[in-house]
Amino acid sequence: MHRAAGRAKRLLGDSAELVVEFIRSRMNNDGGFRGRGEQSDLYYTVFGLEGLVALDAEVEVRRTLEYLQKFGNGGSLDLVHLACLARCRADLSEALVESNINRDTTQHIEKFHSGDGGYGNCAGAKEGTAYGCFLALGAYQDAGVGVADAAGLASCVRSLQKEDGSFANEPGGAVGSVPATAAALMVLHYLQEPIDFSSTDWLLGMFSENGGSAATVKTPVPDLLSTATALHALSTLGVSIDRLRQQCLDFIDSLWSSEGGFYSTWADDTLDCEYTYYGLLAIGRLSKQDENQ
Repeated sequence: MHRAAGRAKRLLGDSAELVVEFIRSRMNNDGGFRGRGEQSDLYYTVFGLEGLVALDAEVEVRRTLEYLQKFGNGGSLDLVHLACLARCRADLSEALVESNINRDTTQHIEKFHSGDGGYGNCAGAKEGTAYGCFLALGAYQDAGVGVADAAGLASCVRSLQKEDGSFANEPGGAVGSVPATAAALMVLHYLQEPIDFSSTDWLLGMFSENGGSAATVKTPVPDLLSTATALHALSTLGVSIDRLRQQCLDFIDSLWSSEGGFYSTWADDTLDCEYTYYGLLAIGRLSKQDENQ
């Protein structure tokens, strides 16, 4: 994802510095990045750091580490924020991070290991979610250790697949969603599991004539999260997105602000680090230099 988002620099040209300035403007004095409010938020701090790293911009490592230190090894955090903590620390210089702290974090992630072998949003859940499985796998990768139950993880993810090839985020979901399908495919890919290409066909079919992808078949408008994650999954799996390139670039451009950030949808009027990162990821994947990496 770093490599893909980093390729956005070529297409952004001089505007890349605007993006850097926007992301830095979201950093608070305590070293964290704010979201849609004024307070620092661990979730948005991930996207702030990821955006700066992708654009090869200088990161205020010590200042951000001071912010992260208050979370310790993450024992009081939920799964989403545990994964965020692991990712933030992975983005910072290894020389400044305690060598075992992310491994300690993965021990806490096991509290969210669900009964079906996946990872759920709540500790002790009976069933996992696509998002939970994706986050847990990412945290294990950040810690440099193998996931505890790879077979169970794959089985949980496969149980979420719908007849049309899409994946629901949760068991019993009526329809699949683009972000859940992208997450599920990435989990299966990194576990070296076979991919059902009816899923990639479904993702391709979710792109509209306007270039963006909506979250579900019932969602009326496209959004940047769905567009970016679909492009990332398709490219990672080696599926050609050539026919989508120009329409998608036009769609992403329609969400661009001269402040240097990206909006989530046409109806959005607030910029943040999260959707700005998704803008970078989508643009990077649409770069002709992407080469499916």
